Amino acid sequence: MRCLLHHPLQPQSRLIRLQLAEKKLDADFVVERPWDRRDEFLRVNPAGEVPVLIDENGTAICGFTPVLEYLEEAYPDTAGNGMPLLGRTLQERAEVRRLINWFDGKFEREVTRNLLHEKIFKRFMPNAGGGPDSGAIRAGKANIAIHLQYIAWLTERRAWLAGPALSLADLMAAAQLSAIDYLGDVPWDDHEGAKDWYARLKSRPSFRSLLADNLPGAPPPPHYADLDF
Repeated sequence: MRCLLHHPLQPQSRLIRLQLAEKKLDADFVVERPWDRRDEFLRVNPAGEVPVLIDENGTAICGFTPVLEYLEEAYPDTAGNGMPLLGRTLQERAEVRRLINWFDGKFEREVTRNLLHEKIFKRFMPNAGGGPDSGAIRAGKANIAIHLQYIAWLTERRAWLAGPALSLADLMAAAQLSAIDYLGDVPWDDHEGAKDWYARLKSRPSFRSLLADNLPGAPPPPHYADLDF
């Protein structure tokens, strides 16, 4: 059986979960706390990072970019519309990769590290430097607005973020935002364009497992799993 070693709230792991679901590829999801530095896990991935995909043939692929590229090459068909999640043309693939980089890079630095790391991961990580940094949290809440505005700007001009079809760009953005939404820190009511885009994604069958996440001691807000917000 295919297996994904992941952390439920890590956006990169969430992206792979969405990608697997969109392709209708079954997998066992095994929660890994990378900060525990388990010997067994380090033997699989010496970098000590998730996600790690162990495919049915026993191949272990480490890191979210290698995993998503592997899945696109090994299983190019996307259930439902036959469209590759990485795009059909050279230009489409370049745009999908650009937006993946935006949300995995810029959004991660400006929002996710300031909110998810400070509010959740610091609770569990040894030597994390004390309690949440209130300045970082304020910065994360302020920074998210530009990203929501950009999503609205893109979807006013395109059906989906990178073009006419759902792509990995949408899944990467949704993976990041869903983790922040788990904290209740996405101001959806101030950004209707981004909210409408997210509602379309949130209602897809691939999102069901993410909406069912519930970390012990850190439950999501009531609206998190509500398709009508």
